[in-house]
Amino acid sequence: MAGQIDLRKTVYELCSENPEIMDIMNELGFKSITNPAMLRTVGRYMTIPKGAAMKGIDLEKVKEAFRQRGYDVIE
Repeated sequence: MAGQIDLRKTVYELCSENPEIMDIMNELGFKSITNPAMLRTVGRYMTIPKGAAMKGIDLEKVKEAFRQRGYDVIE
């Protein structure tokens, strides 16, 4: 198992704990996550559910992508 992903944590926290999360999110359409400045600023208060809502990305699709890579999704 790849581990857990807690959707209550900020994107910055998640990516700091596990950089692979950044790659998965980039593939899902969260392109700005690869910009270090965006990750350090917006990522400090943005959660995956908030980001998905802003980008118009289906949160269930995001959760399923993490599950397929072996993550246990915590909400």
